[in-house]
Formats: sequence, C-alpha cells, structure tokens
Amino acid sequence: MISDAESTVNTTADFYYHGLTNRRYALVGVACSSILSCLFIIAGIITFANHSFLGVTKLLNLVDVDEAAQVQGVLILILDSIVMLCTESIGFVHSVSLRSALASESRLRFNTNLRLLTAARGWYNPNGALLNGISAALLIISYSSASVVVCLDQNNSETSRAVGVAIAGIPLLILGVALLLQVMIALSGMRALKILTWSSSPFDLTAALVHHAQLTPTPFRCMRRVSDLDTCGGPTKPQETQPSAWHAYPSIRKVIIFLWVIVAACAGWAVLVMYVWDRFPTSSLFEFSTYPLTLQTWSFFRSARPNAIVYWMPGSDLEVGILLYLNVIFLQGPLTLGLHCSELIANVIRDERQWRYATRRKGLRVATNPLVSILNHPICLILFIAKPFLHWMFGLSFSVYVNAFNGTLYDIPIAMFTAQIWNLCIALFIFACFFTFVALRRPSGPQPAAYGHLQTLADLVDEWSPVIWWGHKANGIPYCHAGTSDHPLPDVKMDCVYASPGVGSLIPLS
Repeated sequence: MISDAESTVNTTADFYYHGLTNRRYALVGVACSSILSCLFIIAGIITFANHSFLGVTKLLNLVDVDEAAQVQGVLILILDSIVMLCTESIGFVHSVSLRSALASESRLRFNTNLRLLTAARGWYNPNGALLNGISAALLIISYSSASVVVCLDQNNSETSRAVGVAIAGIPLLILGVALLLQVMIALSGMRALKILTWSSSPFDLTAALVHHAQLTPTPFRCMRRVSDLDTCGGPTKPQETQPSAWHAYPSIRKVIIFLWVIVAACAGWAVLVMYVWDRFPTSSLFEFSTYPLTLQTWSFFRSARPNAIVYWMPGSDLEVGILLYLNVIFLQGPLTLGLHCSELIANVIRDERQWRYATRRKGLRVATNPLVSILNHPICLILFIAKPFLHWMFGLSFSVYVNAFNGTLYDIPIAMFTAQIWNLCIALFIFACFFTFVALRRPSGPQPAAYGHLQTLADLVDEWSPVIWWGHKANGIPYCHAGTSDHPLPDVKMDCVYASPGVGSLIPLS
C-alpha cells in the first residue's frame, strides 16, 4: 500500500540535459552570421568607395535580358536562404535567453513563445520591449535588403540588350549592418543572465525549472490537460480526445488570424493593381504594360509579356533610397512577421508531438538535437522551406528594378506584376490553410495534451529518465494514478478516475 506517497520528481528532477551541444551549434551559427555580415559590410563599403552612393559592382556580363533576369532571380533566392539561415541561428540564441529571462521573472508559461513579441521587464533589458522591437525591425530590413541587392546593369546605350548582373552597394551594406546588430542583441541577451538549459525540448526546460525551484508540481492533476488550467483540478476520468492548439494556446489564435489578414491584404493588393491598370491607362504617375491578364500571359516566373504597372521613386538620391526602403518594408514587413509568428504554431505542435511519443513503443527521448527536431518534424521542415520560398515569390511579384548604366544607378522604377501577386496570394492561402488545419486538429487518445505548457508537464511527469513512458501506474480506491516511468506502462483505463499519489489508497502495479 502507498499512502501519501511523495512524487519522485523531488529526487529525479536534477536529471536534465543542459544542451551544451545545442549551444555549440548555435554559437557556430552566430559566428558564421557575424562573418557573413562583416563580409557584406566590407563589400558594401568597397562598392560605395569605388562607385559613389549609387554605385554597383558587376558580377556577370550577359547578352540576353531574360537570361540576366533569371540569374538575378536565382541569386535573390540564394541570398534569401542565407538570410534565413543567419536569422534562424540568431533567433535560436535570442529565444533561449528570452526563456531564461521570463523564467527569472516567473512569467514563463510555455516552452515556445512569440520571440519578438514577448518581452522581459525593463526597457534596457536585452530581452526587453525596446530591443525586441528593434530586432523585429532589423529582421524586416534584412529580408527587404536581400530583395534589392541584386540588380541588372546595362553596359552602354548602343547595345541595350547587353546587360550584366550587379550588386548594389548600399542595400548590401544595410543588410550586413542589420545582421550584425541582430547578432549583438542576441549575444548581449545571452550574457545578461544564466541560461538554465540550451535544449529546445520542453521536458529539459521543465526539469530544469523544477530542479531550480522555479516551478512546483501541483498535486491531484495527473490526468489534467492544459485546457483545464482554469478549473479547480482534482480527480478526473481520461478523455478520448484532446483540445486543439487553437483552444489550448491563446496566442495561436492571433497568429492564425494574422495569417489570414495577410492573405486578404495580398488579394486586395492584386485587385488594386488590376483596378489601376484598367481604370487609369493614361496616368502620368504610372507606366503600364500593354498586355492584359489572361491564361496566356499568366505564368509563375515573370514573362516577356506581363500584366504590370511601374512607377518611379521621386526626389534626390537620398530621398529615393529612403522611399525605396519604406515601399519594400511596408509590403514585405507583414509577410516577414507572419512567417516569424508561424514559428509559434510549428514549435508548439512539435512539443506536443514529442510528448505523445511517451505512449509509443520506443517511448519519449527527452533530450533532442534542434537540427534533428526540425528535419524529423514535417511542420518545422515545411516552415523552414517556406520562409525563403515565400520571400522569393514576393520578389517575383514586387520587383525593384535597381537599374544601372555603366556601373551607376540612374533610376529606380518599381514594378508590380499582377499574375505573380496572385501566385503569392495562392501560396499564402495554402500556407494559411495548412497552419489553420494544424492548429485546429485535435489529438486523439487519453494522454493529456500539454502543447509545451510547463506547469502541465510538471504535473504529468512524476518520474524523470533519459527515456520515459506514460500510462497507468497504480490501481486505487477510489482513485487510480497515471504517470511516467523509465519502462513501458499499460494503457490507462477509460472508466477509472485518476488522481496523483496521496489521494486515497494506491496499489502499485507489480
């Protein structure tokens, strides 16, 4: 007989993975980001010094304009991918330090948070609202700069078809500065406080919080899921289905709504371009293509017969540059923030999927490698691929023609391509549908859903080991007990009422 038994958390919670391998990977990524940002800055300064404010550095000489445009598109996709890898490495360090900062303030609720929209206290805190807002602006500037770095350089006026692919110095310089500042903010947050664990696993973080007395398991909640937080708790029967992430994590609802707002805004953008093209064919503010939008002119890549409108940036050189960035940031900023916020859904579903391994044959392996978790989890992998791809699609639909003549920029027309905007809208629609479905899906089975909620995991996991299983642990009158073990456990009994040890008399399974 076991009466008033103490949870084994007190004796085993000191086992958790400190994530030193994760820290090594993250710091290598940050170091590579620092090196790349410095190279971008040096290349931008050299271009600026040799070719003045509007100078470019030529990379390739080509004859055909269409071929040069294709090379330009490939280079932009490569640059978007590089920016994504750099910002993901920086973001991992920033998110780990933010978790520790929130935990030190007793405000950490979930393993995954909206990194740039959740702040620690203090305006001058490296994880505070001010620097988080600056980091969000720098993230947008990074992707916006990548969209305008590669340009086409016309060699001379006599052979207008002879063009080259060139690098604009000022956008490259701004890209390097934006990445370097993000690195500095992330490293300052890392050095400002003690990191409890570098592991991305919610179980390592929960064990670390329990071990450091920053989280205390609540009794009688061994069958209570995250959606039961507002209830009084106590004994309960297992449920056949679990709540969705939409219902369990309020911030996910805001992310889904924001994604659909982006889809609607993109559709409105396409409709506006079509309206302007159709209603104002003689406007002095725009230059129009003469090709209507039909099935013949519709294509994924920009064709030689596009339906588009083109307008120029007015003012002096400095004013042109400022207006150019404001245009790109205004349109690309919501896309960047939407993709960033989608990380919340992907990581929360990843945390729940990892927890549900505890009822499978091989059990739950607590410590995880962040690279393996991305590659093994389809949603994280989809988001990892979608980020540079959707930014690239934006570059196809909204093109800043940073045209150059004999190595110097001479005008900056901006083109909006109707078919490519609709393509982007369709891709965003599919992206939003997928993440909405994932957020609304309800897991089946009696295992209580946690979605990375740390207090819920602390209540459910009563025995820690490198590999754990969850299930029925003890019979009892009037209540049974469910929990975790270092060996496989039988399934819980759907007709029994479960509570933590200490409620009634519990008889351990032999």
